[in-house]
Amino acid sequence: MDRFIARANIAHFEDLLAGEADPEKRRMIQDLLAREKEKLEIAERQAETDHKPLAPSKPGDS
Repeated sequence: MDRFIARANIAHFEDLLAGEADPEKRRMIQDLLAREKEKLEIAERQAETDHKPLAPSKPGDS
């Protein structure tokens, strides 16, 4: 869910940025875009580690 929201926000901020001419507003949108890309990167890494198969246990490991 976090990845879905981050991707949607990134697309939204990129659309806003494409149509914004005011330098102050562009800076704000760029900052929000960078933060959202960072969130997506973290969520992607988390999803990757959540889906790694566990190593089979060896006899005697307890």
